[in-house]
Amino acid sequence: MAMASDVLARSFGKEAFGLDPQNYHTARPAYPELVWDALRNRAGLRRGISILEIGAGTGLATERLLEDRPHRLLAVEPDRRLARFLRGRLDKEELEVVETPFEKLKVPEKSFDLVVSATAFHWIDAAPALRRIHRLLRAGGTVALFWNVFGDGVRPDPFHRATAHLFSGHRTSPSGGGTTKTPYGLNVGARLGELAEAGFTADEPELIDWTLALDPPAVRRLYATYSNVTALPADERERLLSGLEKIAETEFAGVVTRNMTTSVYTGRRE
Repeated sequence: MAMASDVLARSFGKEAFGLDPQNYHTARPAYPELVWDALRNRAGLRRGISILEIGAGTGLATERLLEDRPHRLLAVEPDRRLARFLRGRLDKEELEVVETPFEKLKVPEKSFDLVVSATAFHWIDAAPALRRIHRLLRAGGTVALFWNVFGDGVRPDPFHRATAHLFSGHRTSPSGGGTTKTPYGLNVGARLGELAEAGFTADEPELIDWTLALDPPAVRRLYATYSNVTALPADERERLLSGLEKIAETEFAGVVTRNMTTSVYTGRRE
């Protein structure tokens, strides 16, 4: 297990994913349809509301949120490259993309009906962020935090085992992916505790198990989006990605299956 000093700083999340926005957008898997069902049924996702999205990236979640026709969607993305990509890809009147960290966002309190963060919340300090989200929500508003987690620590994961040596000595993400500790998005007790401490009435989380099939080029493209890979020097990053692609081709006959769990946490401001 990586020690705390081996974990990437949260501040790195503000620049970790903009190296190749187009690849990030195409390589990262979509969220299961059950996520959007949960947000409609439990988080008040509906036409005409005001939404704040924290860490919008290239808009994998933004695009789906817009399908429900909100009155306003304010997408906060600190990486200028990702914000530019998102703004160019989704030209919608109701969408405003702001290039700033959430911690520096200046908006009035009680401005939103729904605050969302998709596979991004582990990059900010949860306790003060949730307290601020509570203040930004109107009465009856909801926060929804969800993650696509690669691996679950329960189901067999042959590709992870076969490639773990390639990551030896590398720093890890605050998400906890690829380590022996419980991934951030699957640490149910901690996430529910943070919501409660911030004053939210939390629902039981949704945990959705599914699988992702990848060919060798898709393995390369996906792993190129991981923060612990983008943190590497260019030559070391290239060796790692080539090693992953080769193992996928030679040891897995060109078909890699990764276990996925999508976790959805929702909490209401009463």
